[in-house]
Amino acid sequence: MRQNVHTGCLKGMLYSGEFPPHPQNQATMLFKVFSAAVYGIDAHIIDVEVDYSGVVLEKPEFNTVGLPDAAVRESRDRVRSAIRNCGFDIPPTRITINLAPADLKKEGSGFDLPIAIGILGAYGGLHIKDLTSFVLVGELGLDGTLRSVHGMLPIAIAAKARGIKNLVIPADNAREAAVVDGVNVYPVHNLLEVRDLLNAVAFGSLTVQPLRVETKDLLNEMQHFPHDFKDVRGQHVAKRALEVAAAGGHNILMIGPPGSGKTMLAKRLPSILAPLRFEEALETTKIHSVAGVLDASEGLVTHRPFRSPHHTISDAGLIGGGAVPRPGEVSLAHNGLLFLDELPEFPRNVLEVLRQPLEDGTVTIARAAMSLSFPARFMLAAAMNPCPCGYFNDKSRDCSCTPPMIQRYVSKVSGPLLDRIDIHIEVPAVQYKELRSGTAAEGSADIRARVLAARERQHARFTVVGASGSEPRTRPTGRNASQPVYANAQMTTQQIRVYCELSSDAERILERAMQQQGLSARAHDRILKVARTIADLEGAADIQVKHIAEAIQYRTLDRSYWS
Repeated sequence: MRQNVHTGCLKGMLYSGEFPPHPQNQATMLFKVFSAAVYGIDAHIIDVEVDYSGVVLEKPEFNTVGLPDAAVRESRDRVRSAIRNCGFDIPPTRITINLAPADLKKEGSGFDLPIAIGILGAYGGLHIKDLTSFVLVGELGLDGTLRSVHGMLPIAIAAKARGIKNLVIPADNAREAAVVDGVNVYPVHNLLEVRDLLNAVAFGSLTVQPLRVETKDLLNEMQHFPHDFKDVRGQHVAKRALEVAAAGGHNILMIGPPGSGKTMLAKRLPSILAPLRFEEALETTKIHSVAGVLDASEGLVTHRPFRSPHHTISDAGLIGGGAVPRPGEVSLAHNGLLFLDELPEFPRNVLEVLRQPLEDGTVTIARAAMSLSFPARFMLAAAMNPCPCGYFNDKSRDCSCTPPMIQRYVSKVSGPLLDRIDIHIEVPAVQYKELRSGTAAEGSADIRARVLAARERQHARFTVVGASGSEPRTRPTGRNASQPVYANAQMTTQQIRVYCELSSDAERILERAMQQQGLSARAHDRILKVARTIADLEGAADIQVKHIAEAIQYRTLDRSYWS
């Protein structure tokens, strides 16, 4: 039996008999609900205002204003069907939906729920009259069920910033929103549950408890990695370089013949990375939530992302794009690892767009409708062959490539891009004796312990704990001023001067390397960062000669390998 809803005759009550015609001079009724829209990785609170006329029409009119996109305009059909199939009978009148502020474009299906609740409230189908302490978001199915939407974590953060304490959202989105303290998250499954919840609030009889998630427990869960460094035979130099890269968050390039183990090493790199801190986990989860790749059962990204796109990817897929910009692979790898296998096989225009995120840690995508910025501070690991056939400088195989062929192949990776990679190492083919050796290789757990100790030294260096919590000891300046520093690779020029002082002997070694190898000023800074990380791995307070010498060795491949 349908439930007829009408303000004039029900006087705020939900149930009634047959619906009488509206008087021609019936005053309009306005009901206001809060919702939210996501732009980039941030959300804005949106006012959803529902107004209905008291005139019964032959055909219902449903108008949505406030820069709605196609999905929002189509909501009128979903909302009408959902309301009808939940047992409510809305008379054919003129309904106007206003989404404010009107200068922001509204997109997505998350406005279905607030529009439906606004209509029920305007027609007197709710006992509650003030919803200013609630934000409602969700897509409606035709039967009134609620479906998840993207970007729920930014919405919860925006609600908290606005001082709105209650969030009514689809159950599938509840865990990611519940990681935000200070917001009561009510997971619901259909429109009727939302109606009952709001009416219970009006009568003061709410018994439903908001969902709680202990974020500390999520981050402290033991992580299991499918790949371990104990499976890698030989390659001691490469393992050492990867340990240094993981300890300081440095970019690394591995060059070697086919089958030498470059991909095998890269897949094991996540097993020695430091765990995410809560601030990093929150940033990463926001991006994954907006992109729609967040696992609903997790709620919070608790491990560093590992992204490995194929070399056929486009520049928009790597950096992000679209009419309404969406995050690409570099943003999905934020606070994690981006692995590019067969680096020269990527189109050159695709590789060149990596320059800005490698330097700034952000990606800005400008479109006619809007310009959005996405975080993209990731650790880059790349692998490549030294030539088209793969056997240049290999001791066991002859290279069949001519110098012009090698030059064309190598030139696909530009000098400016190589300059932004801190560590370059050669990964030679593994010898038979090493493959068949019965000696157990060092496992990821041992390497990870040293990496974690080095990261703790960096955390203590870059932050100071005060009354307001942990804050940067030296505030970054310039383009990266808004980004906290978690690792040596993220140091600014100002911080390099403070934390990377050299002795006179170390200064002479670095000066000689700069002159002989023709290294750039950027390479100079990166050598200092790597040397600082090597010193942290050894627990040394100052950068010593051996630390700067090892760091210089990681910069020789881009200048001398193909000569």
